[in-house]
Amino acid sequence: VQLVESGGGLVQPGGSLRLSCAASGFTFRSYAMNWYRQAPGKERELVATISSGGPTTNYADSVKGRFTISRDNAKNMVYLQMNSLKPEDTAVYYCNVRAYSAYYWGQGTQVTVSS
Repeated sequence: VQLVESGGGLVQPGGSLRLSCAASGFTFRSYAMNWYRQAPGKERELVATISSGGPTTNYADSVKGRFTISRDNAKNMVYLQMNSLKPEDTAVYYCNVRAYSAYYWGQGTQVTVSS
């Protein structure tokens, strides 16, 4: 199983970013996918989840209405569209899947929201 995130960077408050996660090594369309984040000195938190077929999504209260998770099962990709970014969204963002009774993580992508 391999997960590779991309799309992070430095953005001003109120701006937008789109994170991407390329997945391989498992039957992508069969598994729910997650985005987590970890800010300095804080625990890793679940940001968003999308079901295997894509119609069901869930979000942390802190990002509801601002972030959108989506997936393309034909391309083995999962995305996180982040709008109206706030300084408190600054963190390393990780793509995650629970497959074959284990949790798998990408290397993470840094998102920094600052003026």
